[in-house]
Amino acid sequence: MAILTDIGLLVWGYIVPFIFVLTIVVFFHELGHFLVARLCGVKVAAFSVGFGRELAGFNDRYGTRWKLTLIPLGGYVKFAGDDNAASMPDREAVSRMSEEERKGSFYAKSIAQRAAVVAAGPFANFILAIVIFAALFSIYGRTDTVPRVDKVQESSVAAEAGFQPGDVIVSIDGDKISSFADIQQIVTLSAGIKLKIAVERDGRLINLVATPKLREMRDQFGNVQKVGLLGLQQDTRPDDRYTVTYNPVQAIGEGAKETWSVVARTGMYIGGIFAGRESADQLGGPIRVAQVSGQVATLGLAALLNLAAVLSVSIGVINLMPIPMLDGGHLLFYAYEATFGRPLPERVQDFGFKIGLALIFILMIFAIFNDVRRLVSG
Repeated sequence: MAILTDIGLLVWGYIVPFIFVLTIVVFFHELGHFLVARLCGVKVAAFSVGFGRELAGFNDRYGTRWKLTLIPLGGYVKFAGDDNAASMPDREAVSRMSEEERKGSFYAKSIAQRAAVVAAGPFANFILAIVIFAALFSIYGRTDTVPRVDKVQESSVAAEAGFQPGDVIVSIDGDKISSFADIQQIVTLSAGIKLKIAVERDGRLINLVATPKLREMRDQFGNVQKVGLLGLQQDTRPDDRYTVTYNPVQAIGEGAKETWSVVARTGMYIGGIFAGRESADQLGGPIRVAQVSGQVATLGLAALLNLAAVLSVSIGVINLMPIPMLDGGHLLFYAYEATFGRPLPERVQDFGFKIGLALIFILMIFAIFNDVRRLVSG
């Protein structure tokens, strides 16, 4: 009986929230590719949610096979002339196409059309995030706290920089600070980066300089994270907390701002890894996403949708990276073609796809290794 209870907890507590979040994000990514492809006159052979054996499906009036498959860990859109789900061209199949069939193939379209189809996936992820954030802001508003410092940890970076209790942080590197959460978002991803911080103290504006240090901390679920810290603390008082409500139009604007904030933070983290400021062991794979999805699901549907929005932005950003096999790699090839008036030689493209596949495979193995290490270490 206890085993059945554990299995039920695993399924409903982790697997179902994980599939819910991932399916939303992947579906809209592929829908972006699909809709723009249709607008450009590209014949879409298949739209799949998941990979592997088909469980259910149907053909629409344009001949596209819509299907739900066995392994719900992604999805793809396959165009006429594609060799596989990664949109690598099947040049032999394209060569056998009739003139009419070739007109509907992805590879017969102009560079601008192909680039639009490829870019539509990541941008659909950004649009999805904007819509989710806007809906949450419109329904729940935004609850923030005044960016006031109540405590400064002894011997911390903040103490050395001259922070004092009662300081109200006005801006960081020229960016306006409206809440204590704004401070945390910037500082956590700025380990090793010198920050110029303006604070209001006794009616005067004072400029301080501080460099966050990378430290380990536990979140509310007990997960260990490595983040940048200054040593500032806030004791939230009722009069420091405020809620801002938005009408639908304002909510869309706030949703766009929040989406851009996530894009910037994701870019800062990726850049920090290459610069050596951030630890790559914070990268997570499917196990990590499932774990976080289950934890966030305990906070309610709104929190789970917020996670879906953040994950959608992250997938959009990652897919735009200039790595063959990813959308950004395809766009890089099209940029070469537009610049030099001819596509890259086939052997170079094929080699690029192989390198890209190897990089993605290595990254996935590394991410899963991190996931398992976290589980084992508790």
